Amino acid sequence: MDVVSNLLLFFYDAIHGGYSALCRAISQWLIELVGSSGAEPWSSFARHSYRILMGVGLTVNLIVFSSLVGLVLSVGIALARISKHKLLWMPAYAYIYFLRGTPVLVQVYLIYYGLGQFAFLRGTESGGTWLWDNVLSSPYWCAIIAFSLNEAAYTAEILRGAIVSLPRGEVEAAQALGLSRVAQFRDIILPRAFRVALPAYSNDFVLLIKSSALASTITLMDLMGATRAVIARTYMNMDFFLLAGVLYLIITAVCIGGFRLLERALSAHRRASAPQRRTGVQTA
Repeated sequence: MDVVSNLLLFFYDAIHGGYSALCRAISQWLIELVGSSGAEPWSSFARHSYRILMGVGLTVNLIVFSSLVGLVLSVGIALARISKHKLLWMPAYAYIYFLRGTPVLVQVYLIYYGLGQFAFLRGTESGGTWLWDNVLSSPYWCAIIAFSLNEAAYTAEILRGAIVSLPRGEVEAAQALGLSRVAQFRDIILPRAFRVALPAYSNDFVLLIKSSALASTITLMDLMGATRAVIARTYMNMDFFLLAGVLYLIITAVCIGGFRLLERALSAHRRASAPQRRTGVQTA
């Protein structure tokens, strides 16, 4: 466990160091571009651009990591949700119902503030535990856990709806080929379900971007946390909140554009067959 932690820490430090150097170079360039006598708010934007850009990096970090973990967890939850066994679908249903029915802020607080009340997690009698010392005492990992669990609940429900909406004929064709149940899900059902669920998942991803601003409530210096820290020093509320809004809008626009390209790539076969259907030409 220590080897894995040290390896992850090494890669994180390498990436963080490179991004920090890039942000510092951009900040220095903006300061030189605006100049010491630049008009406000541009002068303040340039002076505090390094902290804002570092906040953007942490926000993207939270979004990407949480979405990946949530997507992996959602597959198992969705499969349990469509199961006919009560021991599988009832816990999955309760999990989805609770995570979708409570505010993300409450979930963040439950993990960051609530878990610390349990002595066995803190390991007070044994001198501490690895889980507490390296994960649950860190606001970063608490935010990752909260966002991942919440994202898993929403994505699982999207996948469940996509799976049950698949044409029955596709499943029957897989059964006629003699595929096992595992092979059916691996090769046919889940790939088709991911394509069907992609538009709805992209909308949920946008909600995750906006929810990531709640990480600032547990002392993380993400984009919103960095913005609030800068405002506390400059008292330029409107200017920096507008800047944060524009940066969130850029992140959202880039992600939506990426999903649109992915949807277009996955539907290339439909566009290729559309002219043939219109002209009535059939291939051999």
